[in-house]
Amino acid sequence: MVIGVIGGGASGMMAALHACRGARVILYERQARLGRKLMATGNGRCNLSNRAAASEHYHGGDPGFVGPALARFGVDETLAFFRGLGLVTVQEPDGRIYPFSDQANSVSDVLRLALEQSAVELRLGCEIRELRWEKSGFTVRYDGGADRLDRVIVAAGGLAGGKLGGTGAGYDLLKSLGHRCTKLYPALVQLRTDNTWVRSCKGVRARAKVTLLRGDAVLAVQTGEVQFTDFGISGPCVFDLSRACAGQNGLTAMLDLCPCLGGEAIKEHLRSRCVRFPGLPLEDLLTGLLHNRLGRTVLRERGFTLTQSCGSLTEKDYGRIAAGIKQFRLPVLGAMDLSQAQVTAGGIATSEFDPNTLESRLAPGLYATGEVLDVDGDCGGFNLQWAWASGALAGESACGEAES
Repeated sequence: MVIGVIGGGASGMMAALHACRGARVILYERQARLGRKLMATGNGRCNLSNRAAASEHYHGGDPGFVGPALARFGVDETLAFFRGLGLVTVQEPDGRIYPFSDQANSVSDVLRLALEQSAVELRLGCEIRELRWEKSGFTVRYDGGADRLDRVIVAAGGLAGGKLGGTGAGYDLLKSLGHRCTKLYPALVQLRTDNTWVRSCKGVRARAKVTLLRGDAVLAVQTGEVQFTDFGISGPCVFDLSRACAGQNGLTAMLDLCPCLGGEAIKEHLRSRCVRFPGLPLEDLLTGLLHNRLGRTVLRERGFTLTQSCGSLTEKDYGRIAAGIKQFRLPVLGAMDLSQAQVTAGGIATSEFDPNTLESRLAPGLYATGEVLDVDGDCGGFNLQWAWASGALAGESACGEAES
């Protein structure tokens, strides 16, 4: 039996390594190198999993679709698999798991080396132009040739991160065999906001509670690190909010820049500081509470002059400043596009695949994994865990090991 795996990213490499245990496997990758997008994950650190990986951290038409794959190849199985390849990992207090080296290339390298030592045939720089299905099997065509295959695993990824190889080829191949693709939009991506106040804070990182609003209606809330950019806001909690921005207008991001203190506690902090240091210029009032540039931006946004003295503030002023810290509002212009996104939301309809095997209900012998399906996870290693789990399940299913 010959199995073709289309796509040499995270799920494709995992699928090939599992499928080759019971079949001849050919891995097709359109780029000259395997796992290029993997190298950029987690800001180059590769957040390869999360201890909390479960269906509640996934989105799509049917978030529960991920359940069987995660049950068969969950976090423990993933870590054992990579440990067997020589990768040492560490778990952070929030459950995120990284390679001990803190380098994404450690993950891609152990997979690449395992593939090179296996019987998998690697076809790099080979883009599949056509996928045809007949009852007797499949034919894949590429520039300069064609192969007959008994089974095919489509692991071609999504549109996100085009500069690193994101493409719609996987969707097109599956649609050519009758599968339906849902609307595609960016997930885990930065937000563009009015930049009147964010430009002066470019590069500043702060722990904040971010509430996404449409008028007074709350669309989503996340707490975590926020990074200010020259065009808006970024950071893990912003990434998790970004999918709620799809197709929306008139939104506001309200940042609580000091979620550990209530408004009255902040007012008391300001009052105490002004009583003790009445001659202190206002530009230094929030030193020790917020990043200096961020604190000064809040004061300017509230209409204060930074050269006035702290002793000149009134009780009403304390309330205005506290409100600026707890409710720092940024009009949202939209999410950055798919070229900047870490993950594609939407994809091939999961209702057309068996969640227990990832085999197509329309074309027997056809399997799909990872981002090409209508599954996307929260920020924090959940998307890579889905890639590993779905790749392993599809690989085992295709070669007949899933039932064993």
